[in-house]
This record gives sequence, structure tokens and C-alpha cells, in this order.
Amino acid sequence: MKKLLLLLILTLASQTEIIAAPNYTYSTPSTYKFEYEQSQNDSVQEKILFIVDFSNSMNERLGGKTKLSAALSTLKDILQMIPPNTYTGLRVYGHRTGFTPKQSCTASQLISPIQQNNTASIYAKLSSINAVGWTPITYSLKQAAFFDFTDTTTKKRIILISDGGENCDESPCDFVIELMKYRDDIRIDVIALAIGDQDANNQLKCVALVTSGKFYNANTAAELKNSLQDSLNLQKEVQGVIISK
Repeated sequence: MKKLLLLLILTLASQTEIIAAPNYTYSTPSTYKFEYEQSQNDSVQEKILFIVDFSNSMNERLGGKTKLSAALSTLKDILQMIPPNTYTGLRVYGHRTGFTPKQSCTASQLISPIQQNNTASIYAKLSSINAVGWTPITYSLKQAAFFDFTDTTTKKRIILISDGGENCDESPCDFVIELMKYRDDIRIDVIALAIGDQDANNQLKCVALVTSGKFYNANTAAELKNSLQDSLNLQKEVQGVIISK
């Protein structure tokens, strides 16, 4: 049923300008609340949160290096191009393992809170993490949406870099569909890093399209860099493969 729903969403996204969330029952832990003050302060700069995959599969090869090495090298290059007054932060997942599925599926951490002049901190934190765990994408998005952004009056953007789909018992697509019923301040750009699984690609594509973000397929380090440059509106060297709403 979920695969049929996801296929319908992606089909509508390619044909229309608006993606309507279907009417269905959604349950969420009591710790997450969807109440939100809708007023926007356009004079405040957009805040950007990087969510980076540190799951074990990031140790697989991409060209002449691992996916993790390619991602870290590219991110460090991009960070140097971001204006210092930009609000940025970093959340990672899969950076630790657990003895139980619950521990592995909550292995997500905001390691550099969102603030200005933050690129040096993000750069340093990226270099001290290993890719060892699972892929709790939905849990990470929940943490970002409800806890990482500490205000309700500015626009926010998540840039998610992942080399696989959710492998915990949740759906990031289902979550953002419900989230968008109550929130209009968050946009999610997704960079799918050499993902060969179509179901995983579809789930991540849904996350981007439902939130009016962009979805990028990056199968090389060069495409990853170009995708990040486009997402951040930085000068691009090569046109990448972009799928947008």
C-alpha cells in the first residue's frame, strides 16, 4: 500500500505544481508536537542544516575513494564558499552502533548547532566521525524539525546527503507528508549519493518534492559538489542532474 501511495505522489509531482497530502491516519510519538506559529519574518536570513549520512555503507567505493571520503572532501570545499554570516548547522546519523535496533535507529546527533560563523566548527566535527551504523533518516528529520531549529519565525532548509534509504521501521515520505500539513517553513533538499535501490530513491525523492525542495542524483564526487553548489545557490562549475517540483 505504501509503495502504491508513493508512486501516486511522485506521478502527481511530475504533472502538477502542487502535491496534495492524502487523507490518512498518522501516529507520532507524544514527544513530537505539530503546533506551529505560522508567521514568518522575512528579514531574518534562512537557516540551513546539513544532515549527513555516516552509515556503514558510506565506506563503499565511489570512484577512487570511499563515499565517505568523497562526501567529506566535497563538504569541506563547499563550506569554504559559504558566506560567514550564513546560519548553518550539522546533524549526522549512523555514526554509532547499538546493541538493540532502538539504539541504532536513534543514532542521530546535532553535533554543531545552527549559528553564524559556523563553518570552521562543522569542518572540524566532520573529520572526527566514522561511518559505522544504520540509516535512521526519519528519526533525524523529526529531531531536526522539532528540536534543531529553535525558532518558529524564520524559513529553514535541510540539506540531506544520504547513500541509502531508511532501514528503520519508519517512512521519511510519510513523515514529511504529515509535517507539511502543519508547517510551511521547512524545505528539504536531498542529495542521493550513488543509490542503486529504486525504492530508496523514491522515498528520498518524495521527501524533497513534498517539501518543495530539490532532489539530486549524485553518482560521482563532481556531481555531489555541483548538487551542493546548486542547493546553496553558489556558483556551479558543471550542470548536474536535478529533479525539482
